[in-house]
Amino acid sequence: MNVEDLTLENIGIWPTWAKVVVVGLVCSFIVGLFFFFDIKPMRSQLLQAELADKELRATYEIKSEQAANLDEYKAQVEEINQRIEGMLAQLPKTLDVPNLIEDISKMGISAGLEFKSIRPQPEIEQDYYTELPLAITVTGTYHQLAEFVSNLASLQRIVTLDDFTITRPKVDRSIQRLREVAQSKNIQLSMDITAKTYKQSRSFKKNQ
Repeated sequence: MNVEDLTLENIGIWPTWAKVVVVGLVCSFIVGLFFFFDIKPMRSQLLQAELADKELRATYEIKSEQAANLDEYKAQVEEINQRIEGMLAQLPKTLDVPNLIEDISKMGISAGLEFKSIRPQPEIEQDYYTELPLAITVTGTYHQLAEFVSNLASLQRIVTLDDFTITRPKVDRSIQRLREVAQSKNIQLSMDITAKTYKQSRSFKKNQ
């Protein structure tokens, strides 16, 4: 029987080899459908499950390490809290601006400076303290300015210095000229500087 003679009507009399080929094709088709609709989605789910397992294991290791060091971590936090509380306790409960301005003025005058202005700026509320900036403008020689800044650092209350600029009218901005200005004892310079003082605002422990 030729291949051309093989039809569904005479499938019962097909030769054995033809029946084997058809059965093989049908089985392959069924296996393909099974793989596409069942095995492939299962492989995707398995891959996702493996990734989730790795993430859970990594999270577990991190949590386990944190739990093992929990006592040490608590001790470090307590030590840091005590240090912060100690530093805050050094701050005054009031800013006492008039006396602070008087102290700064005396230090500047003793250094030979001329004060142009001392202007208290708006208070800045931080988490556990209040900050008061003072905008200061003075004139004097380089060494007088340096002495004034050094004297401010010796104040009994905490005062920090920030945002300072030193200028001279119509000064040559070249590096060589700036060196000459810095070394001169007679050239008058103008300095704008912000001095910041602090006071307690609220209890640290109550706000942990």
